[in-house]
Amino acid sequence: MGRNLIMLGMALLVVSLIALIVIGFLSGISNPLPWISMVILVVVILIHNKLVKKRYLAWEDRYSVGIKSIDDDHKKLIHLINNLQTAIDYKTDNQFEKQTLDEVIDYTKYHFAREEDLMEQNEYSDFVAHKAQHAKMIDKVSELAQAYEKGESGAIESLLMYLKSWLINHINGTDQEYSEYLISKGVK
Repeated sequence: MGRNLIMLGMALLVVSLIALIVIGFLSGISNPLPWISMVILVVVILIHNKLVKKRYLAWEDRYSVGIKSIDDDHKKLIHLINNLQTAIDYKTDNQFEKQTLDEVIDYTKYHFAREEDLMEQNEYSDFVAHKAQHAKMIDKVSELAQAYEKGESGAIESLLMYLKSWLINHINGTDQEYSEYLISKGVK
């Protein structure tokens, strides 16, 4: 509800500023009101865009584990999580939100299986612990997804925040730990 009020406030502000610009120019081009209103409108739009951009994940080179297939998976997961952010931000219908969430969950499971296969095939010593982290994450996501499906308030936002935080922390943490080992085994 809070984000809806913010968007309504933004829309009212933009419409008001545009009205001031039009009215100001009708009273003459030398009137400072439309010019000031235009500057305020541009500043408001720039600030809004900057704040919205912060809600989205962006791939950074420091996330790379040095294994192309895993990095590509991580990039796709970031993209899918951003799709879910968009679905929430623009209040799409529940079916689209659910479909987008299912894509994130399904691809996460696919990625985990692929990553675990690489670790197991190359006899990575922390394989069992890493796999347990994956299972714990899937359990938590399933729990949050069930809360969302039951219509619990704020569940989808909590799920999204968890996905963002977990993915980045996992990539920068335990995924970095296996990177050097797998690369030394010839995984590229």
